[in-house]
Amino acid sequence: MIDPSFAQTMARYNQWQNQNLFSAADALPEEERRKDRGAFFKSIHATLNHLLWADHMWLSRFAGGPQPECSLDESSGFRADWQALKDDRTRCDLRLIEWADSLDTAALGSELSWYSGLLQRTITKPRRLAVVHMFNHQTHHRGQVHAMLTAAGAQPHGTDLIMMQPG
Repeated sequence: MIDPSFAQTMARYNQWQNQNLFSAADALPEEERRKDRGAFFKSIHATLNHLLWADHMWLSRFAGGPQPECSLDESSGFRADWQALKDDRTRCDLRLIEWADSLDTAALGSELSWYSGLLQRTITKPRRLAVVHMFNHQTHHRGQVHAMLTAAGAQPHGTDLIMMQPG
């Protein structure tokens, strides 16, 4: 299904797109970032918070370390302060790249088990599938944020993976 280079590419794509969206969001006033725009997590700020929370949760499962200190239900308020959200996003993106760079084929071929607070039970899935899910989840929510930013008058750049420059 996937190999380590997939995760490495997607981790860098994640960073590239987060920089794109946060740069566009920085051009908006705070009230525009927090305005309810009808998305699942309502606002730009809240959706970016949920996405960061989920990345921390998946990294805790894949690479160890602490889980987020709040539940899924509270994920939209994970980092209340805009600057704290941006700073944590930058750190998390670097950690995702470091994790992806450490992967090998054997690790991806194993299973991953974790306790799901949402389902209230232990889940076991192929690690490859969980990795693909994490990157797909990121893309899904960044698409929502891109649409909200555009509707707010911000101008994020394109999101096509094929347009990402090497580096």
